[in-house]
Amino acid sequence: MSAFRRYVVQNFGLKIFSLAMAVLLWAAVTHDQTVEDAFNVPIEFHAIPENLELNSETIPQAQVRVRGPSRVLAGLRSSDVHVDVDLSGALAGEHTYDLNAQRVVHVPRTVTVSQVIPGQLQVNLDWRSTRRVPVRPRLVGTPASGISVTGVTSNPAEITITGPRQRVSAVSAAVTDAIDVSNLTRRRAFVSNAYVTDPLVQVVRPVEVNVIVDVSRESAAH
Repeated sequence: MSAFRRYVVQNFGLKIFSLAMAVLLWAAVTHDQTVEDAFNVPIEFHAIPENLELNSETIPQAQVRVRGPSRVLAGLRSSDVHVDVDLSGALAGEHTYDLNAQRVVHVPRTVTVSQVIPGQLQVNLDWRSTRRVPVRPRLVGTPASGISVTGVTSNPAEITITGPRQRVSAVSAAVTDAIDVSNLTRRRAFVSNAYVTDPLVQVVRPVEVNVIVDVSRESAAH
């Protein structure tokens, strides 16, 4: 038997075992190599003071870049990543918050945050305001020939709205869904709903609005 063959055969089982362990170790290291990924997630606001409202129509987003074992990041979802801004103690006006990774980002313990974009967030807060505004029925269409609308009443005539003070002050009335009076020939009752066009102003305790449309025949021209 040649020296090379004796070298290969000698302790053959141990050599095979060592080779298998090396392959497994390589696979484990390769499988768990550190990688980086990015997640776009909405910024969540917590502990908003009771008398304040966010004065922004859009939900801000942040891109969170994270590093960790590839097997962990492969199973990580956007829902696992949270960017939180604590608004406790805030007052009305503009405020800038640092999106510090250690303070506001929650991710699994085996994952680290490498960067948050943007690094700062400006938040506009306004005092909450509540007031009553008239309900304005919104008529569309044209009554029958020779007929004209002589009166429109709604019940309730007013509703209560709430939201950021500056926006609430700008609301002159709540309007109803479209009420079609096409080809109307006589008095008619409609049931509708009232809303405010500003998305940050809400109707307090929404109720159905009963609208009465009165019509009469136009006088013949002399």
